[in-house]
Amino acid sequence: MIRRMKNILAYIGPGLLITVGFIDPGNWASNIAAGSTYGYSLLWMVTLSTLMLILLQHNAAHLGIATGLCLAEAATAHLPRGFSLPVLVTAVLAAIATALAEILGGAIALHLLFHLPLMVGSVITALTALLLLFTNAYRRIEKLIIGFVSIIGLSFLYELNLMPVAWDQALSGWVTPVFPAGSMVIIMSVLGAVVMPHNLFLHSEVIQSRQWNRKDDRIIRQQLNYEILDTATSMVVGWAINSAMIILAAATFFRNGVKVDELEQAQQMLRPLVGNGAALIFGVALLFAGLSSSITAGMAGGSIFAGIFGREYDIRDRYTMAGSGLTIVFATLLIFAISDPFRGLIISQMLLSIQLPVTIVTQIILTSSKKVMGRYANPLPEKIALWLIAAIVIGLNLMLLISLLGEKG
Repeated sequence: MIRRMKNILAYIGPGLLITVGFIDPGNWASNIAAGSTYGYSLLWMVTLSTLMLILLQHNAAHLGIATGLCLAEAATAHLPRGFSLPVLVTAVLAAIATALAEILGGAIALHLLFHLPLMVGSVITALTALLLLFTNAYRRIEKLIIGFVSIIGLSFLYELNLMPVAWDQALSGWVTPVFPAGSMVIIMSVLGAVVMPHNLFLHSEVIQSRQWNRKDDRIIRQQLNYEILDTATSMVVGWAINSAMIILAAATFFRNGVKVDELEQAQQMLRPLVGNGAALIFGVALLFAGLSSSITAGMAGGSIFAGIFGREYDIRDRYTMAGSGLTIVFATLLIFAISDPFRGLIISQMLLSIQLPVTIVTQIILTSSKKVMGRYANPLPEKIALWLIAAIVIGLNLMLLISLLGEKG
């Protein structure tokens, strides 16, 4: 029993790395916008997104474990070039949109802490992320970053005890889908902030850092069992932290009729916990969240770009290096064109939700194929569940389109 627990604990990690990606600055902005504008009513979107996320991330990791290929490599190897190339190009664009939010979050943190201009902070955050990526130094501080961001996330959970939370409304919000007028952009930004396309590519890659004998069916089954535990546990932690952000925003801002139009205002949520040190704690947490998730966005961009050429992720390889560099550099350049940082964070997350159906459909095709997965291809119940998720995401995107057209009309 003790040996089994040690094996499980040794395996924990890939899921937590993915979780850092969806408690990033983009999530902070989306959750704060949801809670401050619509109170508790959009909590259901965090619940739905997390349930979908668990199955999708497990399925992506399943691909990596069974085949030894990441999602990008598998698409290049097994799908027609005319199909795989557009999919992977849009996935790189999604990684850039993700990196934009992460770098911008780090820049906002530097502005909050040191009063640096956003553009200067963006360049500093981007250069630091590139340095850590290209030197592999992030591997030495990865656990520290995850631990620090997790502590800050837990502080949000702890603060729930200090705020006048309307728990009856929160419970209803978690399970009752509603679509308040004008809420589709924020609903889709919450979806894109939780179920992130680049994380599906990244999970199928980082899961391979755990070495195993792919010729031994027993070992593969064991890896799959450990993985689902790691994934489910990590995603539930993410659900709790994202929910706490919305609840605190509802209790702090919505309850008092305060309109939030900049991320720096969110430091007010921490005042009951740490008093006047809220700005410092919030700024440091946001900086670590932005930096750590900038690194994972760069890793994902490098993995996808290398996969286009049939190469695995290796930061010493020119394709991986080019993909990681392009992701960070283009994201930084786009920040210079943004006039409203908070709105930019929201829109970047919404764009991820638009690309999401493309990645999901590609993943389902690959993991359902016996040619690709062999005996580990999706069984019928899982296949049905995955296609249902794809239908829900596509349906929500259509609702967003109708909403936007209605606003223009």
